[in-house]
Amino acid sequence: MRKWFILLGAIIVAAIIDQASKGWIVDNLEPYQSVQPIPTLAPFFQLTRSSNTGAAFGILPAAGNLFLLLAFLIIGIMLWHFRSAAPGARFLPLATGIVIGGAFGNVIDRLQYGHVIDFIHYQIPGLVSNVSNLADHAIVGGVLLIIGESFLRERKLKAEGAAESESADSGTDRSRE
Repeated sequence: MRKWFILLGAIIVAAIIDQASKGWIVDNLEPYQSVQPIPTLAPFFQLTRSSNTGAAFGILPAAGNLFLLLAFLIIGIMLWHFRSAAPGARFLPLATGIVIGGAFGNVIDRLQYGHVIDFIHYQIPGLVSNVSNLADHAIVGGVLLIIGESFLRERKLKAEGAAESESADSGTDRSRE
C-alpha cells in the first residue's frame, strides 16, 4: 500500500510543480519572449515562452492529438506494470510517479491550450537550440531512474546468484573430501 501512496504523491507533486511553472511563464512572458534569469549563462540558458504541439523537446510538431492519446495509453501501461512491480524496487514508485506526473502536466496543457507550454531554453549557438518544460524533464528523469534501478537490481541479482553458486560449489567440494 505504501508504494501506491508514494506513486500518487509523486504524480501530484510533479504535475503541480509543472503547472505552477507554466502558469508563471504564461503570466509573465509574452509568446516567444526570452529572459535571462542568470545573465552569465546567456545565451546557453534562458527562459523563452513557446508552444509545442508535438512530443517532448519539440519532436513531431504536427502530431499533437496523437501524443495526447499516447500519453493516456502510456499512463495506463505504466500503472498496469507498476501494480506487478517487484516489492524491493525502492525508487520505482517515485520514478513512475514522476513520469506519470510529467505526462499529466503535458496532457493538461494539451487539453487547456491545444499545445504544450515550453520555456526552458538551452542552446549552443550555431549548434543546437531546444525549448522544453519541467514535465519533459520529469519524464526523462523518471525514465532514467527506472532504468538505473533496473540495472542495479539486475546486478544485485547476478551477484547473489554468483554467491549462491560459489556457496553450492564449495559445499560440493567439501563432500568429496
